Amino acid sequence: MARPSCSAIPVTACTRHYSAMPTQSRTRSPVTTPPSPPSTASRPFRPSSWISKRAVRTPNWPRAKEAAMHRDTGCTARRLRGGALALLLLPLGLALPLGGCGEGDSVRGEPPPVGGPPLVRRLTESQYRATLADVFGPETPVLARFERGIRSHGLVAVGTSEAGISPFSVEQYAAAAIGVADAVLAEDRRAATVPCEPRSAQEFDAACATHFVERYGPLLLRRPLTPAQVERFVTAAGEGSAQMGGFYAGLKYALIGMLTAPEFLLRIERTRPDPQHPGLRQLDAWSRAERLSYFLTDSTPDAELLRAAGAGELETREGLARQVDRLIASPAFARAVRAFFADMLEFDELDDVVKDLEIYPAFDSEVIADAREQTLRDITRVLIERDGDYRDLFTLRETALTRPLGVVYRLPVATRHGWELGEFPAEGGRAGIQSHISFLALHAHPGRSSPTLRGESIREIFLCQDVPDPPANVNFSLVQDDANAAMPTARDRLVAHRTEPACAGCHKIMDPPGLGLENFDGLGTYRERENGAAIDASGELDGVPFSDPGEFAQALRNHRETPVCLAETLYRYAVGRDTVWDERAYMDYLVERFAASGYRVPALMRTIALSDNFFAIAPSAEAGTTASVAQHGGNES
Repeated sequence: MARPSCSAIPVTACTRHYSAMPTQSRTRSPVTTPPSPPSTASRPFRPSSWISKRAVRTPNWPRAKEAAMHRDTGCTARRLRGGALALLLLPLGLALPLGGCGEGDSVRGEPPPVGGPPLVRRLTESQYRATLADVFGPETPVLARFERGIRSHGLVAVGTSEAGISPFSVEQYAAAAIGVADAVLAEDRRAATVPCEPRSAQEFDAACATHFVERYGPLLLRRPLTPAQVERFVTAAGEGSAQMGGFYAGLKYALIGMLTAPEFLLRIERTRPDPQHPGLRQLDAWSRAERLSYFLTDSTPDAELLRAAGAGELETREGLARQVDRLIASPAFARAVRAFFADMLEFDELDDVVKDLEIYPAFDSEVIADAREQTLRDITRVLIERDGDYRDLFTLRETALTRPLGVVYRLPVATRHGWELGEFPAEGGRAGIQSHISFLALHAHPGRSSPTLRGESIREIFLCQDVPDPPANVNFSLVQDDANAAMPTARDRLVAHRTEPACAGCHKIMDPPGLGLENFDGLGTYRERENGAAIDASGELDGVPFSDPGEFAQALRNHRETPVCLAETLYRYAVGRDTVWDERAYMDYLVERFAASGYRVPALMRTIALSDNFFAIAPSAEAGTTASVAQHGGNES
């Protein structure tokens, strides 16, 4: 079902609202009428998203009842009423202070788990590359072009459970497997790769081939191989050796078989009966290890994690904590954090960014590649190296720079090739990752900026607030006419555009945060004038006024929904699915723990990884099925 357009929504209701029985999944969609008071039949929800339009599951009644009994109903009710009412008042220029759960309230224990269905998730490109680098070494080439992943509910990580594998992808996976096999079994590397010496390089050695398969099979397929699997791959090696006339040539066949196996390309979660809850099921030890490893390292379980899974240690609190702390302390943890933020910030779309070179002569592919890396370096430096407050990413002025970036930012960069730390000047007002080229250029047009696209992205990415699609017949010509001398600035044109009733409601939600970034052009360079007229970057963000990009950055940092959105998005990323209404108590728990940690992302990831909810599986008879989600449409003004 497609999202309603703004034309069907009153000005006072162009925001998200939840109104459903608690058996349904949380949705972020517009409403056509103001919410009625909370009741057992219709209950407004606060503005941040637990999504979605894709799944309506029947309730997990036993666990839902436990969660409801566990929840602090007074605290939850305050958030439900306050959050929904606050956003409904935004277009009217009014604000409502939101009392919080976790701001003055004690942090509660984890609610009983609700769970979701076991998933089949396609490896993302980053996971594919990281897995091969960890198993065979970082120098291992991956000679393939990957199809872009499906983005569902704002995340490619969620779309991986909805995406199939096209014939083109099959060809690319086969090409990549051949390239990897050629590289790791090349004469100069085989001594380090193959764990045994064959009797002869010209003849097949079944014992050595078996040793090779038993060493790499569990790392690639992420669980111990069955005797039938071992036999299959060893047989492939033998047949290849007979055809190609050499042991190592035959071994390539076995490796290519493992690298193109569904068990490698897909993360297939398997369950077993839950001995503690008769009638329910739980992830088996290897699926738990797989889910944990890809969340905390973006890669396959290493030998130690597989050992712990086989020993049953992941099913004890102490054993699980040891592995979680080990993975968070490893260098691979930074890679996992980078992968999450690259997904959340929609960096897969940066490859498609184009700019008019007559308007932006400094733009090229190197600038875009460096812009992506700049933001990810700043994120890992603040969140991991310094264990900093997540919210500080929005006011950060210290940043990583290269010379191509320095040209766009108009900052001197002494390092000719490579990176150095610099700082945005305070007087320019530039601060935070939302003022980076990676955000500003991505959410703009080829030849001009777009307060609407930027404002919509601020709402959806950082605040988890959905904005409806524009009506099909809306006229954008006024907004796009940046040569209009009577309306020289984007603010002038948007004010005129908002006189159309079909556009007013949503633009009052999107435009204020976008106009707060209007001092930055379509590439991200600072400016004070547009078409000779002074730019007015003032406005308010949900009742908090700002006068320039620096004050807007502070308002975004301090926005109540900023950390809430991050916690919810990170959990959806971790489990690869949308959340459901029954999980609202667990979402509150995560937000409270996040606040109690000082908004430290590693602490939040540890909380998720150690929680029962992270591994929980809903009863198969009640979990239902997920339907495909309509493609997300964007605003063009």
